Amino acid sequence: MRKIGFIGVGIMGKSMVRNLMKAGFELHIFARTKAKVEDVIGEGAIFHESIKECVDGCEAVITIVGFPQDVEEVYFDTGNILESGMAGAYLIDMTTTSPMLAKKIWEVGSQKGYHVLDAPVTGGDMGAKAGTLSILVGGKKEDYEACMPLFEAMGTNINYQGEAGCGQHAKLANQIMIAGALSGVCEALTYAKTKGLNLQVLLDSVSTGAAGSKQLDTFGPKILAGDFAPGFFMKHFIKDMKLALTEANMSGLCLEVLSQALANYEELAAEGYGDLGTQALMKYYEETANDAEEDEE
Repeated sequence: MRKIGFIGVGIMGKSMVRNLMKAGFELHIFARTKAKVEDVIGEGAIFHESIKECVDGCEAVITIVGFPQDVEEVYFDTGNILESGMAGAYLIDMTTTSPMLAKKIWEVGSQKGYHVLDAPVTGGDMGAKAGTLSILVGGKKEDYEACMPLFEAMGTNINYQGEAGCGQHAKLANQIMIAGALSGVCEALTYAKTKGLNLQVLLDSVSTGAAGSKQLDTFGPKILAGDFAPGFFMKHFIKDMKLALTEANMSGLCLEVLSQALANYEELAAEGYGDLGTQALMKYYEETANDAEEDEE
């Protein structure tokens, strides 16, 4: 397996393309805006003007796009992957998307003779750059094993989750954990600031204790610095939380922390913050704190 098609060369995808090229794979890429991928073209990626041209003759095709409707488009639209891929190719969707959609791609792809995997990732832009992503894989185990060289070029914590759709279920569980953990970080910092604590001293004090977390380590310093640049877009996290709530509702589960976090994020998105990073959740709490101060006055 040497010739790889890659569709979705964004914040995450660009670093994944680079790491695959470092591992010796021949990368054929498609992006809607060529100007945004000129850097990786200069580094050796071969650009194509259409998905059909991009996937032609590729032994594996990797997709990591934005939303479920984008996944639908790249796989099912006329002339795209499921119509144009090489017979017997491995199709690996690394987008965080609906488990039901993952099963649909697997069912249709399998009927056409493809090997289909859903393999969403976690680890953010930093993990993508370092090649240390966690990769959560659903599909047939023998297909997972066959694609291990690809996964090892992009990540270090690679695990088989089960049949088609299980990779997506695992990723949604991951996003549920993040929603609660990051909300906790923001609430704690809001409380500490209101009580007059030195926030840097607080971070230094609690990060190595029981309250420590990846969310605290990654975003605590950024929140203190007012750095809300996206490593992962808020609008994409909102999409993930909605997918998780839909699946939870279908199983009769009531996930109240997730529901509240989603409501808070949606309020920020309505105010125009959707293109900021997930740590911009702090803006919700800052606004709440400001409102409380005004009420006291």
